[in-house]
Amino acid sequence: MRRTILSVAYPLTEVGPDAVGGSEQVLTMLDAALTRAGDHSVVLAAEGSAVTGTLLASPRASGHLDDSVREWGRRVHHQLLHEAIATYAPDLVHMHSLDFHSYMLSGNVPVLATLHLPPDWYPPQVFQAKRDSFYMNCVSQSQHRNCPASSCLLDPIPNGVDVSRLAGKLPKQDFALALGRICPEKGFHLALQAAKVAGTPLRLAGEIFPYPSHLEYFRTEIEPLLSEDRSFIGPQRFDQKKSLLAEARCLLISSTVAETSSLVAMEALACGTPVIAFPAGALPEIIEHGRTGFLVSTVEEMSRALLQVNELDPEVCRATALERFGSASMCARYLDLYDTLIPVNPVERVAFEDGGLTQRATRETPQWVVTS
Repeated sequence: MRRTILSVAYPLTEVGPDAVGGSEQVLTMLDAALTRAGDHSVVLAAEGSAVTGTLLASPRASGHLDDSVREWGRRVHHQLLHEAIATYAPDLVHMHSLDFHSYMLSGNVPVLATLHLPPDWYPPQVFQAKRDSFYMNCVSQSQHRNCPASSCLLDPIPNGVDVSRLAGKLPKQDFALALGRICPEKGFHLALQAAKVAGTPLRLAGEIFPYPSHLEYFRTEIEPLLSEDRSFIGPQRFDQKKSLLAEARCLLISSTVAETSSLVAMEALACGTPVIAFPAGALPEIIEHGRTGFLVSTVEEMSRALLQVNELDPEVCRATALERFGSASMCARYLDLYDTLIPVNPVERVAFEDGGLTQRATRETPQWVVTS
């Protein structure tokens, strides 16, 4: 039976093959998997998103992203969620955003919220939700262990990457790579410091979103460390990122917060590139110390690892990624989970009432309503 799955991205954020954030990349892979399976994938995400299903476009980010802009984005997202439910009558809603609790559904349509960020970034009350047919899952074992006890919490589904898109080899060049969203918690200034100590050229790639704290971080912590050998090359499309990952001697991950997963680490390994990282969160689940990379605790240890990384075998990195981090397994587990969460015996219901406006859905699935 053809299912309709409504996937909800973070407000103001685009999804697609060139998406920056991990949650947006996972949503993109699930959208494609649903379409291949013959299901109807509906995606609520910012205009400009590239999806294989149906895009319900919300505004994209522009200008400074201060609190007032983010609140406006949530309000618009909330209204569009109403419209999506009324129009498409989804069998399940899959939330991928940090602020999903701001537009939580009431009623008994199944809602799955995937937690892509550290548990303490979410309000404590989401773990105590009493709503029927509400579920959450983590993307790594370490993240799951750090969650408060909750009857809503399912087994984790580890992230994966499309290893087939990362196939191919390029000659290694004499540079290390750091890649990701340019923000304080990614600690890229530490990677730059380690590269300087080791005398290793480094390319820093990523997007600076116009949040005041991100812009200030780049100005005060990153720019002073840039030089001819240690350069900032900005955001990269997928093909550019793939080439950089394949050519780099190694990838540096210098996060100062617990990483719930690391798609870029998996992508690097799939390209035959070892990873040097602080053991933050799920990174020890991904990197095999001394085999596919090095886990280090300080800038000094990271600089020493940069001088040892040529001892690691790129073919071992590739083989490990193929065996452990393929997106096909991740997508299959989510699609199986959807089957488990969607009721077997549908019942007739009225869609929702909002501000005196009642709309009737045509699909025979349980009753639901969006809370304000």
